[in-house]
Amino acid sequence: MLPIVECRLCHHRCRLDEGERGQCRVRINLDGKLYSLVYGKPCSVHIDPIEKKPLYHVLPASASFSLATAGCNLRCKFCQNWQISQSPPEETENIELPPESVVQEALRNHCRSIAYTYSDPVIFYEYMLDTAKLAKQNGLINIFRTAAFIEEEPLLELCPFIQTASVDLKGITEEYYEKMCAAKLEPVLQAVKIMHRQGVWVELTNLVVPTWNDKEKDIRDLCLWIKENLGPDVPLHFSRFWPMHQLKSLPPTPEKTLTRAREIGLEEGLHYVYVGNIPEHEGNNTYCPKDGKLLIRRIGYSILENNIIDGQCKFCGTHIPGLWA
Repeated sequence: MLPIVECRLCHHRCRLDEGERGQCRVRINLDGKLYSLVYGKPCSVHIDPIEKKPLYHVLPASASFSLATAGCNLRCKFCQNWQISQSPPEETENIELPPESVVQEALRNHCRSIAYTYSDPVIFYEYMLDTAKLAKQNGLINIFRTAAFIEEEPLLELCPFIQTASVDLKGITEEYYEKMCAAKLEPVLQAVKIMHRQGVWVELTNLVVPTWNDKEKDIRDLCLWIKENLGPDVPLHFSRFWPMHQLKSLPPTPEKTLTRAREIGLEEGLHYVYVGNIPEHEGNNTYCPKDGKLLIRRIGYSILENNIIDGQCKFCGTHIPGLWA
């Protein structure tokens, strides 16, 4: 009888019989060994503005070579990329793109970063890690766009090769994670703290879903957790929900809800609080936390004005944390 294999990549800790796949749909027990079905086989490859990740404190107005494979280890009811994240690799259109080719294409297209994104790169971990090592050698920044539902050991192995992480902190209660994502909150919080301690530049995104995580108490608790555990300089993006996947009956997030969420973040002492998915909202802009001057003016993913020079406010010289060069 062939042995059961336990996957130790994420906190599901799937125990797999012969031929069985994990919850991610892309890791399988074959002959008593765990294999990835998506190594070097992305189903989505694009060149994006880095602001789309969203990253507002990393190489503004630069291009990011972005890729994903099928599969995900979460089951978010609101997923905007559910066609690939909730599909096995047999049901997506995949291309052969080994790590060396990813780096070559990024350089050929004048991208300054590679983003592992769209689904969740945790599930194509080995592919991401090998690519990130080559990318770093070639002077590219690696972006880990993730829900951060990952075990400590593989995360620590990855951290030296990624410079920045855009993390979806989907809510601040265990109930929300269980009902909306089929996951747990605490491992995510721990992963975010680990990356921050390891020197990875972290920006957080909270998708505000009407009736689910839009209470002022939840928003305030989330902001307080960030300030107490990561400090006031970690950017927080409140993003507008659009009816999607299994939540098509809900309305989009009202603009006033997102405006209030940003106000709460600033009230609690966070320095950089943004509003996403509303292109002309003032919450798209970066302001100096000391003198309040406009530093970066954005409409959607476009940069219209940038007053950060050598990582400092052009007007008062205050250091603005981020990866600016």
